[in-house]
Amino acid sequence: MKKMKTYMWLLLTLVMGVAMNSCHDDNNDDISASLSVKVFAPTRVMPGQKVVITGSGFGDVKSVNFGSVETTNIRMVSPNDIEVITPAGVPAEGGELTVNTSNEKVTARQRFTVGVPQPRSYDPADTVNVGSLLKIVGSDLQFIEKVLFTDKDENDIVVEALDFVRKAESFIQVNIPNETAEGEGKVRLIAVDGSSISVPAPIVFKKGGGHMEFVKTTIWKGDGSAGPVSWNGTYRFSNTERSTGEEIYAIPMDIWELMKTTTFYLDLEATDPQIRVTTGWWSTTWTGVDYQPGTSDLLTDNGDGTWTMEINLSGDPILDAMDVEHLLFTGDRYTPLEIYFAGEVWVDDGGESSPEEVVIWEGDGSAGGVSWNSVYRFSNAERSTGEEIYAIPMDQWEIIKTNTFYLDLEATDPQIRVTTGWWSTTWTGADFQPGTSELLTDHGDGTWTLEINLSGDPILDAMDVEHLLFTGDRYTPRKLYYYFE
Repeated sequence: MKKMKTYMWLLLTLVMGVAMNSCHDDNNDDISASLSVKVFAPTRVMPGQKVVITGSGFGDVKSVNFGSVETTNIRMVSPNDIEVITPAGVPAEGGELTVNTSNEKVTARQRFTVGVPQPRSYDPADTVNVGSLLKIVGSDLQFIEKVLFTDKDENDIVVEALDFVRKAESFIQVNIPNETAEGEGKVRLIAVDGSSISVPAPIVFKKGGGHMEFVKTTIWKGDGSAGPVSWNGTYRFSNTERSTGEEIYAIPMDIWELMKTTTFYLDLEATDPQIRVTTGWWSTTWTGVDYQPGTSDLLTDNGDGTWTMEINLSGDPILDAMDVEHLLFTGDRYTPLEIYFAGEVWVDDGGESSPEEVVIWEGDGSAGGVSWNSVYRFSNAERSTGEEIYAIPMDQWEIIKTNTFYLDLEATDPQIRVTTGWWSTTWTGADFQPGTSELLTDHGDGTWTLEINLSGDPILDAMDVEHLLFTGDRYTPRKLYYYFE
């Protein structure tokens, strides 16, 4: 009997030891996970640029190499994400990104490239009114953080990135400060690495009449079909580089970055809303509180069953998480309608302003007519397969996802279908023919114009991969374009 008790005690001790060791291993899964890099973004960088790397086994990361240049300027965002600042001296030709721990390293499958901001010209060129809009055209302009004008005493007037009207890879648009000196002037750009770049083209500033006018720039617009908010994750927004397919909309990167520093607005339908602005993982809530009627001046009752929420994320802890975890509007008893920027811009000539036509693509008819074929298929520049008629630059591709654009065509009795290159998802679910929609206009000279706005349509979930196709019957596409204010 004594031997039996001894054996039982030894057996119990062994079982407890195994169980405790198992628990210890479970608690260290994140730490002991093998080192890997799944993806990093952005892939086009410049010294001073923030890069987020996603993978595993980052608990012991010591440094990151951009080619042969090493940096230890690293911040842990989450167990699977680290943030690193691109170091000075990265090779101009780009190269491999490598993550290093104490005893191992792993190289990403993607390669990084290095941007070099190059402004070339102005629009309008030559002469422009102080207080009006100025577009600076060039390449790699997404890395510009400031635009500098000069006053009559030759002091710099700084326009910060958060005050840009629009920023993209190929252009920046700003309002010319009213203090800008008249006469021949110069404009300088400050990049993310602190370098100063002069716009090489000449320009003359003059005083002109006009006034400030309220302008709304839509980020996303819904039609209510996604239903109301009731502590769900429906109205979740990502940026385009972190899209998972679970979000209601992926916001273009230039607009996403602007939302981090600039006030934007949420319009909603409700009687008694409770609004929480948080991340898609529900980990960090903006300001740490929910918003309800009477609790804050940021929530305005418009008196017609709609409300407006004013949002500024600057300096809030949510900024540390939202790139990876997305941005979620949740709470209870409301339906989001629109997210947008709003502000005043200077309008010349007593308020008369002519929007600029921006041509995306223009054909000469040589590709032939549409007859249930796939000739007029468009991709974005990053998803080109060589099968499309034209690969649209990424900044324009992102614009047509959220802004109205137009298709001009030649026809007598057209039937137009806007779908994907795989024919999987048709915009609005219907074809357009004469007399069926106000979006199709007959000009009376054998040409027609179709007005297109893809915002909120299911086609947005597919078109990045499957492309955009104009098919149907009995017409020839001639031009795709949008208007820029």
